[in-house]
Amino acid sequence: MTGFGYNVSGFGSFPSRSSLVYPVDITSLIVAGGGGGGGWTGAGGGAGGYRTLTSEDLDADIVITVVVGAGGAGGTGNGTSTTRGVNGGVSSVAGTGITDTSSTGGGGGGGYTTGSQTDGADGGSGGGGGHNNTVSGLGGSGVSGQGNDGGASSSVSSYNGGGGGGSAAAGAAGGTNESGGGGGIGTANSITGSSVYYAGGGSGPLQSARSGTAGGVNLAPAGGGGNGGYYNAGAAGYATAGSANTGGGGGGDRERAGQAGGSGVVILKVPTESYSETVTGSPTVTTSGDFTIIKFTSSGSYTT
Repeated sequence: MTGFGYNVSGFGSFPSRSSLVYPVDITSLIVAGGGGGGGWTGAGGGAGGYRTLTSEDLDADIVITVVVGAGGAGGTGNGTSTTRGVNGGVSSVAGTGITDTSSTGGGGGGGYTTGSQTDGADGGSGGGGGHNNTVSGLGGSGVSGQGNDGGASSSVSSYNGGGGGGSAAAGAAGGTNESGGGGGIGTANSITGSSVYYAGGGSGPLQSARSGTAGGVNLAPAGGGGNGGYYNAGAAGYATAGSANTGGGGGGDRERAGQAGGSGVVILKVPTESYSETVTGSPTVTTSGDFTIIKFTSSGSYTT
């Protein structure tokens, strides 16, 4: 049941709706889906856009509509028709009396291909630049206030893709020898009561010495971004996807398909004395101190 003053989430009974305190201020964290990593000699995907919002003096019965963006798919990786990673989906909150706020999906990492597909895509944070024999891809641009640019690929003498941008730092450029570009770090946020990093960029792949031996991955920094893969690697050296509900970019791979970006998340922080319990979309509801935390991992709504 919702909207009748009863709590079905395990916290005991809330006051009747008529006794809730209004107007109410609600804080939101809005993270879009991360971009997918590029394939073959691809690059890390950019993190989903990261934004916070405080909506003040909201009255009763305002419907806050929440959209949570999906992570973008990784680029293909067969060496002949390899593509850039797909951009992540937009996350947003909207409602009467609320400044409609959306975060832009992360840019896909560039892949081994010709033309603009080698470059990282623009997004909340930009995807890293891929590499195509004689072409070094450029990093995509991030949206001001939401993220940062992706890193370019290495010089034409190497195959190390750039890292995707993160919400707190740009992605690193691919280096020479075995140095792939690292993803940009994400941002720590304590809206849930615990500090969690969101919106980290995916890392670019590593080029080995072509000895045929398996190597380690290019680790992504905090924020849910995926690791970059390694040339001639066993399964332990494959790129990894961005973590779900962090907006992290997917890892780029050296001789396989890139990995998907992590899905986004929207979190609302409401004073418990004002929490109406009226939600749709199956969010996770917890408490932290004097606040009720509503975490949406898929689209839904909350009514004040």
